[in-house]
Amino acid sequence: MKILAIETSCDETAAAVVEDGVKVLSSVIASQIDIHQATGGVVPEVAAREHVLKIRAVIEEAMKGAALGLDAIDGFAVTRGPGLLSSLIIGYSAAVTLARVLDKPLIPVHHVAGHIYSNWLEQDSAPEFPIVVLTVSGGHNELVLLKENMDFELIGETLDDAAGEAYDKVARLLGLAYPGGPAISRAAEKGDASAIKFPRALNESKNFNFSFSGLKTAVLREIEKFHQENGKLTEKFINDCAASFQESVNDSLSEKLLNAAVKFKAKEIHLAGGVSANKRLRSMVIEKMKVRNLQLKLRYNSNLQYCTDNAAMIGGAAYFLYQKNPQGYSSRAEVFPEPQLNLYSKNV
Repeated sequence: MKILAIETSCDETAAAVVEDGVKVLSSVIASQIDIHQATGGVVPEVAAREHVLKIRAVIEEAMKGAALGLDAIDGFAVTRGPGLLSSLIIGYSAAVTLARVLDKPLIPVHHVAGHIYSNWLEQDSAPEFPIVVLTVSGGHNELVLLKENMDFELIGETLDDAAGEAYDKVARLLGLAYPGGPAISRAAEKGDASAIKFPRALNESKNFNFSFSGLKTAVLREIEKFHQENGKLTEKFINDCAASFQESVNDSLSEKLLNAAVKFKAKEIHLAGGVSANKRLRSMVIEKMKVRNLQLKLRYNSNLQYCTDNAAMIGGAAYFLYQKNPQGYSSRAEVFPEPQLNLYSKNV
């Protein structure tokens, strides 16, 4: 089954063609990072305007890259939510139009489900259930249990900021570039992660929730203290602070992921979302697995394009949704974007 997928939940205009949920025939992303760097974050109206300007060209490029005509597409997938409503509407309008004109199924996809299924893309072997997934970016920070395909159970989430959001805010405090994740990571490579002892919130072994607001405050206090004692921030302080902050975030993320994997007897653990591209997070999970002698399969996508927002992940998730209930999707479905769309039926 070949699916043309569209993703416009925030500030990336993306389209991809995915076959049978795993084979990416094309993936195109038009980034708006340069535009939003001026404001240090995404302005919804600006993002939506850029989607309008780019969506047609991005879709055409994805089809050209797949070397297919629209008649070869079996269904259309699109991000339904969560996200910025003004951005979601642009991608949704394009997908609905294509589905209705060509009378092919329209498959709405939850954005986080897309991130979770990014680890199915271009893999040699299918994942084994049960799986515990850490899906983490600027907009979401969750631990998810999958007992089977499309069976999502929320077992932990952030009580305040997502890790990616904390990265952006700390980067701004340190005078680093936007987006904060890559900027913090680059600075951390030159810093001492043990230079500043930052807190780890909610570190009880049976607590799978996250909190990063206190860590953010701790960073602010260290910066203010340095200003008072030394004046302007030095490159050494910035690098050490970035490394120590990153170590604290990754320690919390990795510890809770592994604790959850043990409790729920997972066969695999997955990293998904923009922060999953962080090299230190990946290495820390591996180090802790060795120390604890945990025989788990660790998956994350080596193609960093599939960690951040992209349409291939939406096409991958859409395939498994469709296979579960092919009669549930049509070209005339009355379904609309939902900025606060909930993926989970229950919490534990």
